[in-house]
Amino acid sequence: MPIFAVPLLLAAAAPYPAPSSVRLKADVTEMVGFGTRHTASITTDPKRGIGAARNWAASRFQDIAATCGGCITIDRISRRFTGPRAPTGVVVEDVLGIQKGRDPNRVVIVGAHIDSRVTDVMNVTSDAPGANDNASGVALVLEAARLLSQRQFDATIVYAVFSGEEQGLWGAELLADTAKARGWQVSAMLNNDIVGNTVGQGGLRVADKVRVFSEGIRASEDLVAQQGRRAEGGEDDGPSRALAKAIDGIARDIPGGLDVMIDRRPDRFGRGGDHEPFLKLGYPAVRFSVAAENWDRQHQDLRTEKGVVYGDTIEGMDFPYLAKVTAINVATLSRI
Repeated sequence: MPIFAVPLLLAAAAPYPAPSSVRLKADVTEMVGFGTRHTASITTDPKRGIGAARNWAASRFQDIAATCGGCITIDRISRRFTGPRAPTGVVVEDVLGIQKGRDPNRVVIVGAHIDSRVTDVMNVTSDAPGANDNASGVALVLEAARLLSQRQFDATIVYAVFSGEEQGLWGAELLADTAKARGWQVSAMLNNDIVGNTVGQGGLRVADKVRVFSEGIRASEDLVAQQGRRAEGGEDDGPSRALAKAIDGIARDIPGGLDVMIDRRPDRFGRGGDHEPFLKLGYPAVRFSVAAENWDRQHQDLRTEKGVVYGDTIEGMDFPYLAKVTAINVATLSRI
C-alpha cells in the first residue's frame, strides 16, 4: 500500500474574502426546504427528496462555474448498494464539482454528505431537515468552491456532495473507489460533518473551537504492520495525523478564527464518517466536527417533549461559526 505525503506550501497564500454566513444560511435553508433528504427517499419530485437535493447541488456548482469561465465541471457518479439499512438496495449518487489544477492527477477532496434521517433510519418519508447533519457541511463545500474557484492551484480540487452516509458511508466509499480507479494521487481528504452548531447538550456553548479527527494506527495496514507501528511508538506519525497538525497550524494564522482541537482517533466513540473509506485505501483524511454536540438535534423526529425541542432544525445553527470552519477548510485547500 503506497504512503501518501501531505505537501504544504510553506509561504502563506494571499488571504481570501471571508466566507459569507449569509450565503451559508441561504444554502442550508434551501436544503432544509426539501423536506427529507433520506438516501432512499423520492428521486423524481422536483421539490422534495434526495433527488431534488442532488439536482440542486449540481445547479449550485453550475452557478459557481459560470463565475469562473467554466473552471468547475460537474460529474455525477453512482452505484447500487444493498445493506441492513437498505435491504432491497438503493442507488447512491455523488455530485462532484471538479476544479482542474495544473497537475490533473494530484487531487485534494473536500466533502460532505447531503442525506438526512430521523429517529428511524428506515423512515424515508417524514421530514428530516438535517440542518446541521449535514446541510452545514454541504453549504461549507459550496462556499469553499465559490471562493477557491477564483484562483488556480497546482492540485485539482474535488468538491464532493455524498449521499448514502447514514446507510453505511456508501457515497464516500464510491468516491474513494473512483479515486483509486482513476489513478488520482489524493493528497488530502477533508470531511465536514456536523459543523454548524455551538450549543451542545445541556446548553453548553463552545463557539471558539472545532474538532479535527485523525487516525493514528492506519486502517490501510494489515495487523502485522499495525503491531509494528505500535511497537515503534509511531501512532502519531501517520499522514492523516500530519494533515491534522498542518490544519492546526494553518488555522492559527486566520485572524479571529477557531482553535483546532486535534482529536487523536478516527472519529467519535462508536461513530463513523465519510473520511473513513479514504483511510482504508491509504489516503490522508480527517473529519471536521463541532466541539459541542447536541444529541437532542441529531437523528431525531421533530417534536417537543417536556419543554425540550427535538430535531435538526435551522434554529439550532450558528452561521458565523460555520463561516469560521469554512475559512479553515479554504485556507487548508489553498495550501495543499
